[in-house]
Amino acid sequence: MSTIVLFEHPLNEKMRTWLRVEYLIDQLHETVPVNGSVSALGVFRILSDLLDIFERGDMRTELLKELERQQQKLRAWLDVPGIDELRVNDLRQQLKQCSSELMAAPRMGQQLREDRLVALVRQRLSIPGGCCSFDLPSLHIWLHQEQAVRDVQVNGWLASLNPLRNSLTMILDLVRQSGIFRHQTSLNGFYQDNAEGSDLLRLQLTLEDALYPQVSGHKSRYAIRFLPLDSERGEVPARLNFELACC
Repeated sequence: MSTIVLFEHPLNEKMRTWLRVEYLIDQLHETVPVNGSVSALGVFRILSDLLDIFERGDMRTELLKELERQQQKLRAWLDVPGIDELRVNDLRQQLKQCSSELMAAPRMGQQLREDRLVALVRQRLSIPGGCCSFDLPSLHIWLHQEQAVRDVQVNGWLASLNPLRNSLTMILDLVRQSGIFRHQTSLNGFYQDNAEGSDLLRLQLTLEDALYPQVSGHKSRYAIRFLPLDSERGEVPARLNFELACC
C-alpha cells in the first residue's frame, strides 16, 4: 500500500503565519514533558519563535476577523436545502466560543513575555552553546527541580496559549475541509492554475514518487514545479498524477 505524503502551501501572508504558529504549537506539545536539557531547550526555542511572531503583527485581530467570516459563511449554509442544521449551528456555537475565549484572554504571549526564566533563556538562544550551566545557572538549577514542579510551570505556559490554539485549530480545520481533493496531472514536472481567492493549497503525492513540490503562488494564480528528492539521479516523469485541493 502506498504511503501518502501531504504538502500544504499558503497563498497569502496571513495563512503563512497561521501555519507556522500551528507547526510551532504542535512541536511544543510533542516536546513536553521537559525531562532534561535537550527537551528544555526545545521548549524555550519554540516559545521564543512564537513570541517573535506575536511581536510582528496583530494576530489576535486577524483571527477574530476570520472567526466572524467563518460564522457568516455558516449562516449562508443554513439557506441551502437539506443542510444538516444541527451540525451547522454546532459549528457556529464553537466559533462563538473561540471568539469569546480569544477576546477575554490577555495580550497574546503576555504571560510568556513576563516569565523571568523564559526571558533569561531567550536572551541566550542566539549564542552558540549560550545556555550551558555557567551561562545560565538559573536554568541549570531549574532542570534539577522535581519533575512535578517543572511540569506545573511548563503546563502553565502551554495553557496560556490555549485560546490561540483553539481558535487556530477551528479556523484551519474549516479552511481545510472547504477544499475537495481532485485528480490532476502535471506535464514534464510543471502544473499551474487559478487559485480563485483561495487561502491554501493541499497536495498529495505518494512516497514512492520520490518527488516534492515547489510552489509559487498568491491569491489569484499559482504554479507547481515537481523536483526529485535525489537531485543527482532522480527523474521527474513526463506525466505525474497527483491529488490537489484549493481551500
